[in-house]
Amino acid sequence: MRVKALFKEDLCYEDSHSWLKVEGDLVRVGVDDIIQQAAGKLVYVNPLRPGAQARRGMPLISLEASKWVGSINSPVTGTVVVVNQEVLRKPSLVNEDPYGRGWILLIKPSNLEEDLRHLRCGEEARKWFESEAQRLLRKVA
Repeated sequence: MRVKALFKEDLCYEDSHSWLKVEGDLVRVGVDDIIQQAAGKLVYVNPLRPGAQARRGMPLISLEASKWVGSINSPVTGTVVVVNQEVLRKPSLVNEDPYGRGWILLIKPSNLEEDLRHLRCGEEARKWFESEAQRLLRKVA
């Protein structure tokens, strides 16, 4: 059985299923379609707060869902600038639109060039994403 998850080519992905999009001197961060499908309907999203220091590879966002409770790691090191208040009020936005209205925070990275070396972007990201979708979503299908 082949399972599907929405992949966005203009994003970079971290192994714990966070994504980032570079927007000037900030990065927009959220969780990918694979993890939101595997987790089920989100009921609670708890990211680091504005002013907090995010560290690449360390917990950034705690999630609670119908099928899963856990954390997603930060794709970059830097300072949290903005948290999407709409997602805090309505966590299911992450399920409905993980790459759009369901974004979670904006971070001002301290060394984006270095952080990008540790992420999957472009064709490498696509191959990893397809493999991860099959591995994780087949378990919950």
